[in-house]
Amino acid sequence: MKDCVFCRIVGGEIPAKRVFEDDATVAFRDANPVAPAHALVIPRAHIATLDEVQDSDRELLGRLLLSARAVAAELGLSSTGYRLVINTHAGAGQSVFHVHVHVLGGRPLGWPPG
Repeated sequence: MKDCVFCRIVGGEIPAKRVFEDDATVAFRDANPVAPAHALVIPRAHIATLDEVQDSDRELLGRLLLSARAVAAELGLSSTGYRLVINTHAGAGQSVFHVHVHVLGGRPLGWPPG
């Protein structure tokens, strides 16, 4: 989708500090981090929200989580802990409508969130 900022990052039109990528996903540092370590993992394919995911996307969702784990390791969070967040729709804080997983860590993360 040509007007999606994340699709433009995948396509190389917008620069981003990439920390991981494979054939299905791309991960990069969040432009507005809320934790010392904050990256986003996105599918290369455009899917606007988690509610638009189809049964045929099961493997892709698994790949997103495996990529998030790899990103956490790359950021040095595997031994100290990290949080994965998927916001769905504006009311939950989704501001870019392309499914993405936030990988957060580097400081104590309270509970409950938000």
